[in-house]
Amino acid sequence: MNTPMENPVKPRVAVHKFSSCDGCQLALLNLGEDLLTLAGRVDLVHFAEAGPLDPDADVDIAFVEGSVSTPEDIERIRHIRAHSRLLIAIGACAVSGGIQGLRNGVFGEEWVTRIYSHPQAIASLERSTPIAGHVKVDFELWGCPVSGPQMLAVVNALLLGVTPRDNADKVCTECKRLGYPCVLVTRGIACMGPVTRAGCGALCPGIGRDCYGCYGPAENANTDALAARFRRQGLTTQAIVQRFQSINSQAPAFLAAAEKIRMGGDD
Repeated sequence: MNTPMENPVKPRVAVHKFSSCDGCQLALLNLGEDLLTLAGRVDLVHFAEAGPLDPDADVDIAFVEGSVSTPEDIERIRHIRAHSRLLIAIGACAVSGGIQGLRNGVFGEEWVTRIYSHPQAIASLERSTPIAGHVKVDFELWGCPVSGPQMLAVVNALLLGVTPRDNADKVCTECKRLGYPCVLVTRGIACMGPVTRAGCGALCPGIGRDCYGCYGPAENANTDALAARFRRQGLTTQAIVQRFQSINSQAPAFLAAAEKIRMGGDD
C-alpha cells in the first residue's frame, strides 16, 4: 500500500467494471443504509450499477472489479490508473484472473470457432489476467464475491488515513472462532479451508459443506500437505487438481499446486 489518505474531505470515488459477473459491485450496493452513510462521506462520481457515470473522472479511490480479458481492457485500465490516486482491485477476477482464467493455456482460434457462430466478432486476449498484471495496484481485496463489510472496512480505513488490513489468515481460523466443527476431520469432506484466506465468515463450513477456495490462497498455504490429505481420502489426481483449479485457478500458489499435483499424479 502506498499512500493512505490523510484527513480527506469528500474524496472522489469511482467503481469500474471489467470482465466479471458484477457480484462484487452488488456486494457494495447491498450494504443498504451503510451505503447511504458512505455516500454522505464521499463523492461517488462513477458507479454504473448505482447510477453515476463519469468513467474518465480524476478520483482519489478507484475500485476495479473484473479481469483484463480484451485488448480494450488493457487501454482502459491504464487510463483509470492514470486518473486515480489509489487503485483497489476487488474480487477474484481482479486479483487472480477469476473463473475466466480457466481458459488460459487453451484459448485459441479453434476453441473460439467451436463456441461462437461468428468468431470474427470475438476480441478476447489469450489469457485472462489480474489488474496487477498491467498497472500498479495499491491494495487487493480477495473474494468471490467480496463482502459489503469488507468494502466498507477498506473505505473507512482510507478515510481515517490508515492502510487497510489484509486478512491473510486461513478459513480454519474462522471456523474455530465461530465454533464450527471441521468438515475435513469430522465428515471426511475435501475442504480447501486449510489453504484459503479468511474473510467470508466460513460460510460454507458453517452449513456443513466444504470450502472451495473462493477467497484465494492464504498466507503460507501448505498446499502439499492438503493435497496429500486429499489423496489419503481417496481423491484421484484429477479431482485434486480440480480443487485448486477453480475460481482462483491463476493465483500463483494454487496454480503451482495444481501443476505439481498433475506432474506427480499416477492415476
